[in-house]
Amino acid sequence: MPELPEVEVVRRGLADHVLGRRVKSVEVTHPRSVRRQAGGAAELGERLGGRVLRAARRRGKYLWLELGDTAGPDGEVESALLAHLGMSGQLLVQPADRLDEKHLRIRLRFDDDGPELRFVDQRTFGGLTVTDVTGPDALPVPVAHIGRDPLDPAFDAETAIGDLRRRRTGLKRALLDQTLVSGIGNIYADESLWRAKLHYERPTATLSRPEGRRLLAAAGEVMGEALAAGGTSFDALYVDVNGDSGYFDRALAVYGQEDRPCPRCGTSVRREAFMNRSSFWCPTCQPRPRRRHI
Repeated sequence: MPELPEVEVVRRGLADHVLGRRVKSVEVTHPRSVRRQAGGAAELGERLGGRVLRAARRRGKYLWLELGDTAGPDGEVESALLAHLGMSGQLLVQPADRLDEKHLRIRLRFDDDGPELRFVDQRTFGGLTVTDVTGPDALPVPVAHIGRDPLDPAFDAETAIGDLRRRRTGLKRALLDQTLVSGIGNIYADESLWRAKLHYERPTATLSRPEGRRLLAAAGEVMGEALAAGGTSFDALYVDVNGDSGYFDRALAVYGQEDRPCPRCGTSVRREAFMNRSSFWCPTCQPRPRRRHI
């Protein structure tokens, strides 16, 4: 699934191409893509029609467009268009005369008759929802519980380290908990742990504050580098609003690198099953923690 760098690439593209534009019409071609909207396609169209896309926001891996009556910054934000990208969701800005994509699910037309915003989703795990916002940060209600991410200027690393240490689980499970530190998924968890020389099963209770700082700094660094490379694209499903793929997969140190040499020490990278997925790690750089005997 897309992680912070991939979602941020899309957010920036939306900010460049759709902000300040008023929605003229909404077309839904598959009901699963609006299943999170209580009133389905009719409600989505009613709540979007005539609204202006005012700002493109992100919290961790969650992306939304603020809705308003005017294009200016004035006025309270009361609702937002929340995008659930799922495993294969794409938000594409396409000329109105461009042929429809095979898996087009939702189309937004604008009153300037310019390029459309299309939601394309092969596997239909994603979708769009208009939701109310809450709190001083005007977060969509479904996102209000999500923590900040290491690239957020307001991210408090010391508080996050304390939260990680109190979780009483393995480090990777804690990193994947979006309420603690957001934006990190399977790929960047493995890459961050490798950079910090920490094993994914390391108990959070044994994490020292210097180790925690090293880990969160590594997470920020690897996601920043991935963002600069346009994200990680393993197939044609991971693209920006123009349909272009990122290329950070060429720089991955351990994720997906089973049996290849560790870039740091040369030991063969290992893969193990983890939460219905996989974990990749170097047995030399990231020694497995010793089992505690009770």
